[in-house]
Amino acid sequence: MTAKSGTSVIWFDDLARGDVGVVGGKNASLGEMVQNLSSAGIRVPPGFATTADAFWRFIDHNDLRAAISGAIAEWDAERASLHETGEAIRSMILRGTWPDDIREAILSAYAALSERAGKPELSVAVRSSATAEDLPDASFAGQQETFLNVRGSAALLDSCRRCYASLFTDRALSYRRVQGFDHLAVALSVGVQQMVRSDTGGAGVMFSIDTETGFDKLVLINAAWGLGENVVQGAVTPDEYEVFKPLLDDPALSPVIEKTLGAKEIKMIYAEDDEHPTVNIDTTQDERDRFVLSDPEIVELARYAARIEAHYGCPMDMEWARDGDTGELFIVQARPETVQSRADESMVRSYQVHDAGPVLLGGLSIGNGAAAGPVCVIRSAEQIDRFIDGAVLVTGTTDPDWVPIMKRASAIVTDSGGRTSHAAIVSRELGLPAIVGTGTATALLTDGQEVTVNCAEGAEGTVHEGQAEITVEEVRQVTPPDTKTRVMLNLANPASATRWWRLPAAGVGLARMEFVIANTIRAHPMALHDPSVLDSQTQAQIATVSRGFDSPRDFFVQSLARGLAQIAATVWPEPAIVRMSDFKTNEYAALLGGEGFEPREENPMIGFRGAARYTAPQYKPGFLMECAAIKHLRDEMGFTNVIVMIPFCRTPEEADGVLTVMEEAGLKRGENGLQVYVMCEIPSNVILAEEFAKRFDGFSIGSNDLTQLTLGVDRDSGELAHLFRERDPAVLWMIRQVIERAHASGRKVGLCGQAPSNDPEFARLLVEAGIDTISVTPDTFYLVKENVAAAEAE
Repeated sequence: MTAKSGTSVIWFDDLARGDVGVVGGKNASLGEMVQNLSSAGIRVPPGFATTADAFWRFIDHNDLRAAISGAIAEWDAERASLHETGEAIRSMILRGTWPDDIREAILSAYAALSERAGKPELSVAVRSSATAEDLPDASFAGQQETFLNVRGSAALLDSCRRCYASLFTDRALSYRRVQGFDHLAVALSVGVQQMVRSDTGGAGVMFSIDTETGFDKLVLINAAWGLGENVVQGAVTPDEYEVFKPLLDDPALSPVIEKTLGAKEIKMIYAEDDEHPTVNIDTTQDERDRFVLSDPEIVELARYAARIEAHYGCPMDMEWARDGDTGELFIVQARPETVQSRADESMVRSYQVHDAGPVLLGGLSIGNGAAAGPVCVIRSAEQIDRFIDGAVLVTGTTDPDWVPIMKRASAIVTDSGGRTSHAAIVSRELGLPAIVGTGTATALLTDGQEVTVNCAEGAEGTVHEGQAEITVEEVRQVTPPDTKTRVMLNLANPASATRWWRLPAAGVGLARMEFVIANTIRAHPMALHDPSVLDSQTQAQIATVSRGFDSPRDFFVQSLARGLAQIAATVWPEPAIVRMSDFKTNEYAALLGGEGFEPREENPMIGFRGAARYTAPQYKPGFLMECAAIKHLRDEMGFTNVIVMIPFCRTPEEADGVLTVMEEAGLKRGENGLQVYVMCEIPSNVILAEEFAKRFDGFSIGSNDLTQLTLGVDRDSGELAHLFRERDPAVLWMIRQVIERAHASGRKVGLCGQAPSNDPEFARLLVEAGIDTISVTPDTFYLVKENVAAAEAE
């Protein structure tokens, strides 16, 4: 027996991660951070831990070992229920008394901790730490209890005893049986840690990996007002932030690539009642409308996460807190992440939902699957016995007591919670599709109602009426052949971009800015530039969508920059070519507040679109906002891999005007490595290729518009569909011509149209013409890559 294991209490300062057998994973990790990461600027609240030896001495002092073993034997023999067994063992422990020396050791350490803080009867968090928890291949998160705002000797000893008892909660007994752990081979350590005054600040959970896709370059942070327990348990819908790790080393950058304002319905604060030391109260409207963390605080936390991950050598799951009195940020727990780190990267399971009924509600998508079945609404743990195997579990929130029925569900839908809530974490571990933070699931869905839960289409999950057809395809990832012609991706939706991070693409050949504007911002740029010209109802809608930002303009610039950053991050440091907005007038008019800013056109496809808008007085302020977003994206966030592309540029003179406006906005071609490409989608781009080459760094062929305008065929016309062919000799002549003439001018040419994705054989024709890059939809990447390799071999 080591010196550590023979003692009753050990300060975090004297613990390291190798002490899991002595103080459990949670407390060993706290000691590891105190010893080794404090010098890196990571703050961990001070404290101490009781040892496994103290636990066994408590058990033996009260003659409980045989009684616990007997109770478990009765359960194993099915002569007692899980609930009866857990309740009996917990009652034994709660009636137990402390050996005098252990009692004195705990109280002496508590007095010393209080003295160190300069506060008599210091408020502490009392956390359970099992000696088998937080192992790389088994997550015991949430299996035992935590008690917050514990003050005074009597309350501390009682909380320690209650932690011991929580080793035998129904959920813990059930989980250990499933995992094959001997119940009497697991001891419990109690961590006693100075409370951070996050009741007046904020707290939450943080992962050093994307919890849905396994993208290892992201830090995911959830945040709510008050103590962090509400975030962990999913009792609130928190703010969500994403930070790009590779750019964190530069102190001048702020690579926050996503900020989502959560409802943050309640907050947990200190109470004066010793029996109930914490209480939940409603948040104010101001708190719901504000982000919990500022950008500098988000970046500071992300740096903590990156340093902790680097130290441990694996993705990490952390809890953090911000002291409302001092503003300081603390890490209060850290453990290995146990879902994505175990994922089989070589196998991808693809779900497709066919003929889905109307959308009933939506929320945050957890997992990448889909399921259908009858709804079973469970409003509290007391109703768990009502659950029907294979049903879709619908509830307000879940906690560890719900795990036994979560395992029996086909899918899970909750009213509240974020991507780091209990429901989300357990669903991932169980491989279940789940939608959290819907707000209204328990109100809108009814028992027995047939629904389909679709989490297969990005960050937003949807619940559909009726049972849709669901198909599943398992695809083993293969290493594609090397090719001289670089194969890139067409991406539009930031929310699903990270799904494709494992594809060995040469970058993004087309990121559609208008998708971010239409789906994330949803308002016309000019309406955000000057809302005062709008009617009062639309002004109110603009104010609602731009909540949490200093102004509607800031909302546009920052939201657009972050949406594009999510796409650029997926392929970093490979290039990401961002096309400036290319809505048609009818599409712009459909945006919030847009109708009054747009002319009515008979043929918007060849009307006031693309480059012509950027210098026109009626849209130039909107284009300057687009440029401000690109400048923020490149200069302040650090995504210098972003290349700007100008669409539908009819003449060289029009190009000169656009470049002049961009320069006004601080985007000068060639400065800070900025490249500007032009779409080649109009015959004039081919005819005057040498002139365009003088003004731009590269060409990207838009095969849809080039085909339409070369053949004079409306690409949306059903009657003329048989004439719309990218392989038409006239279109192929255009493609060969621009490639030849651009190369002669020292410019590269890519193709980002839909043709190679719909017709992979078309890629062969492009290779023969000498194309430099081909950009395709992610689902056709491997097939196109193989066709390119075959064409190059020929």
